[in-house]
Amino acid sequence: MSHLKSRTAAISVASNAALIILKVIAGIMTGAVSILAEAIHSALDLVAAIIAFFGVRAADKPADQEHPFGHGKWENVSGTIEAVLIFIAAVWIIYEAVNRILHNAAVEMLGWGIAVMLVSVVANTLVSRRLFKVAKATESVALEADGQHLRTDVMTSAGVLIGLALVQLTGLEILDPVIAIFVALIIIKAAYDILRKSFGSIVDTGLPDEEQAVIADIINAHREKLAGFHGLRTRKAGSQRFAELHLVMPRYLSVDEAHRVCDHLEEDLKSRLPMLEITLHVEPCEDENCPLCAVTCPERKTRKKPRRQAG
Repeated sequence: MSHLKSRTAAISVASNAALIILKVIAGIMTGAVSILAEAIHSALDLVAAIIAFFGVRAADKPADQEHPFGHGKWENVSGTIEAVLIFIAAVWIIYEAVNRILHNAAVEMLGWGIAVMLVSVVANTLVSRRLFKVAKATESVALEADGQHLRTDVMTSAGVLIGLALVQLTGLEILDPVIAIFVALIIIKAAYDILRKSFGSIVDTGLPDEEQAVIADIINAHREKLAGFHGLRTRKAGSQRFAELHLVMPRYLSVDEAHRVCDHLEEDLKSRLPMLEITLHVEPCEDENCPLCAVTCPERKTRKKPRRQAG
């Protein structure tokens, strides 16, 4: 699975590198700020793809003495850096577009720009689909962020493509910087979404409600052996999940029996949440009227039934 994530990130790097070269050439030839904006956007996508490549490799390293909980948060760090880079790109695009509007810059040779944008739309659509597929299968935050970048790139490239076609048909050159500003606003929205998701796990947000519900449901399914539970705390680091809780056991249960209950519970939890690392704290039940405690009571177990006397 680690090899799959690294290979997918490498495909994204190669694709972005090729598109950057094409867009820079087309932007210089045509003088279209929208194409240059897309070139900058793709350049940041390349940086993001490289960060994702090294992020997933770092995150997949096994736990060690210095990082006993693993390296999963490298994926969140990767996503946060990518979001910041996207914000910077959007600000630059808006600045350049406003300059073009003020100075009424001309565009030319739009056929080349239209062709490059079409290639960009097709290539990024194919690569982003693969990124999302692998990200879902491996629960990789870094690959998901990279896929989101390329999905945004598809939309912006399509917008630039339509804008260049309209400029060629109508001669309204102001459409070029106006579309560039529109592209920048879309980029800002994508950056915000990535930053919110990536940064949230850095500060140890809990697991989603549906996953916490899964944990509670599995524990409740073992209530015939448990007196209750409390103190559930969860957090996420990349694709890794961590949870800890207190299990209330019948007070007369032996250590060996309590251990078997915990093992069975952990197996059930990991079958539903494979990347979950769970820590269980066992404590005795304090309810004097607990029926489970009565069942495990040594006195009840050893108490002999009275013999029936012959009539």
